[in-house]
Amino acid sequence: MKNAMKIALIALAIGGASLGAAAAEPVKVGFAAEPYPPFASPDAAGKWVGWEVDFMEAICAEAKLDCVITPVAWDGIIPALTSKKIDMIVGSMSITEERLKTIDFSDKYYNTPTGIVGPKSEKFDATPEGLTGKILGVQVSTVHADYAHKYFGEKASEIKEYQTQDEANQDLAAGRVDAVQADAIALDAFLKSEAGACCELKGNVKDDPAILGAGVGVGLRKGETELKDKVNAAIKAIRANGTYDTFSKKYFDFDIYGG
Repeated sequence: MKNAMKIALIALAIGGASLGAAAAEPVKVGFAAEPYPPFASPDAAGKWVGWEVDFMEAICAEAKLDCVITPVAWDGIIPALTSKKIDMIVGSMSITEERLKTIDFSDKYYNTPTGIVGPKSEKFDATPEGLTGKILGVQVSTVHADYAHKYFGEKASEIKEYQTQDEANQDLAAGRVDAVQADAIALDAFLKSEAGACCELKGNVKDDPAILGAGVGVGLRKGETELKDKVNAAIKAIRANGTYDTFSKKYFDFDIYGG
């Protein structure tokens, strides 16, 4: 009898440990490995900081998820999600029809314009006519690269693609490209930096939701409705309880959520 009870207790302990391990299973959150201030970048100690880091921490706390930042090269981040190397993407990824063929998205969590930046010494605007004959830098595998090829490809002398937005910005500062296109907030962070003193915002491009998307969402694997429901509920909750506005005010003096 004592042996039977002992075996039962051991089995219960093992079962409890297994349940605890399952409950604590980390959710790997894919971030683009390159810096993308003010949304996400590693500080001097290598810790990831920025608006999207705060956003991720807020939704994971609200949804009671054990989230772990997992840096992935941007052009491989969707394959990393579909192959289960990561569990969701928090990387300023626009919700587009093309991406929805491969992955799913949460509800929008921010939406900002797309801008064009160029040297202060040159006068042009963010139109095909304004970019005629110019070299335009964009980040590879982004909605901005797709947009630039469609709208500026016939007018610009070259659409030059970079692995990171920072590389494009640095080439602009060095005079190796005439302009860059990216999210207006990311470009604003560049303009406020020492390297960005050379340049100014030339304007925002004409919107095309089919390419630029309907805002930014958390990337998720198709069919994982439980995780999607938790993320959507968390986004809604932090918007309603003021958490979203509280951490956003650390970075922006306007509503980043957008219309």
